[in-house]
Formats: sequence, C-alpha cells, structure tokens
Amino acid sequence: MSMRLVFMGTPDFAVETLKTLIAAGHDIACVYSQPPRPAGRGMAERPSPVQAFAAARGLGVRTPASLKSAGEQARFAALDADAAVVVAYGLLLPKPVLDAPRLGCFNVHASLLPRWRGAAPIQRAIMSGDKESGVTIMRMEEALDTGPMCKVGRLAITPMTTAQTLHDDLAALGARLMADVLAQPDITSAPQPAGGVTYAKKIDKAEARIDFTRSAQEVRNQIHGLSPFPGAWFAVKGTRIKALLCEVTGGSGTPGTFIDEALTIACGSRAIRLLKLQREGKGAMEAADFLRGFPIAAGTEAA
Repeated sequence: MSMRLVFMGTPDFAVETLKTLIAAGHDIACVYSQPPRPAGRGMAERPSPVQAFAAARGLGVRTPASLKSAGEQARFAALDADAAVVVAYGLLLPKPVLDAPRLGCFNVHASLLPRWRGAAPIQRAIMSGDKESGVTIMRMEEALDTGPMCKVGRLAITPMTTAQTLHDDLAALGARLMADVLAQPDITSAPQPAGGVTYAKKIDKAEARIDFTRSAQEVRNQIHGLSPFPGAWFAVKGTRIKALLCEVTGGSGTPGTFIDEALTIACGSRAIRLLKLQREGKGAMEAADFLRGFPIAAGTEAA
C-alpha cells in the first residue's frame, strides 16, 4: 500500500529508512532536515546526510530552523500527507505538526522503549552494560519518546559491539520495521510499559576520559559505547590516544599501567587489551600497526 509521506530526519542513521521507503514505492511529498551546518577546515556549510541523499534523488527538501511558527506549520499541513516518518530529526514537533498527517507521525527510536528515551540511546545502552538493544516504532506524542508502540525489534549487544556497529545494525532494522508498520492495513499500537523508564542524556565530552580504576568490563563498555565518536581516551607521555576497540582479559597491576607490550592495561579489576586505537593527528589503527609507530613499554602509565 503506497502512502503520501513526509520524511523528517538528519543524520546517517535516518538515511536507511528514507531509502527503504522510496524502494517500497511510497510517495515522498517532502523531506525535512536540520539546516546545513559549518563543517570541515574551511567551515563551509554542509548539508546533513539526509538532505544530501534526498537532493540527489530529486526530492524536495525543507530545512527550517524551527517548526514553531504558524507559517511553518501551515506549510507542513498543506503537504496533505497520510503520515510523517521521523528518524533522528533533532527538532521538536509541535502539536499542530503532529496532528496534521491523516494517520499521524511515526518515529524510529533506537532503543527498547521505555528504556533509553532521549538523545543518546545507542551509546547509553552499551555504556550501561545492557545485553540487548533494539528499535521501537512508535506513534508520536508531544512528550519525549512516550508514544504508543507499533512494533519492536531486538538485537543482542555482544562484548565486541561498538556504538558504530550497533548504530548500523539498528538503522537497517529500523528501516525494515518502519516499512512493515506502514504496510499494515490498520496500524495498531500499544502503550509503553509504565515501569523501566530511563533517559539517555546527551554525551558530555567529560565522560570520554577513561578512568582505569573502574573494572575492566566497565572500561570496555565506556570504550565501545563512545567508539568512534567522541572516542574514549587516555594520554601517554602527553599524547592523547583514543581507544576504539578492546577486549577484557586477565592480568592485574596498578590501574592505568600497561602490564605488557601488547597494549594490555590494568584496571580496577582484571585488564583490557586494546585492539584498535587512534592518536592525535592520525587515523584509526589496529594494535600492531599502532605499536610500530608508537611503541609502549610495560610499566608505562596511561594518564
């Protein structure tokens, strides 16, 4: 069943859903994305991934800084959409916008609601040691991520899952689930559970510095939850190094001390072995390549 849709999204995570809806034969009446932002060394304005993808497909794109004005709300309503699909758009939708589409507005949220409502559900799930994550398709309300659920899909979080790998898997899963929901003759939904509500606050850069007095598992969760951006980091001899991938291993020593020459660092309990790193001014490297250019001897301290 083809629908007339408004698509609202901004980052890479949203592109997969837009691509899938186009492939499913839906009529994309308009795409909304956040305005272009200065980026790169020249700080030239750069369109969002969604805007760039939509423009390349010849779709109409709007990039208002806000949807609060009556004029913007009237322009949205004039699109006469069956539904709006919202994926990491980044702007709040006022009630007149939520009410304008015939069937309402539907959101792809990257968590198992009501756990991890808010801005950073992928990172928070890994950093908190969750064993699974997933996607919830919900019918949107005015409150933050509180709407009734239309469909849920689950994915395991393994010891090697990073924010990047989970992001990519959830983007693909969310796209499939949204297509399934819109294919239903009658879209049904159920209220979110009353218990288990948590909030995924935005990542603060201060959270990125690694505290090796914590357990190896907690350190691993921090590293993987912040990989690749902003990147959990430590310093060796004044050089900042981002840890991008690691594994928990045996070994002990003073927390923050390299206990061998294979990038194993003692933690509050057990140790971690670094598998992928990035130092200032360099690209990401596997451990062996990193050590060829920046050897670290046993006994070196990570500050």
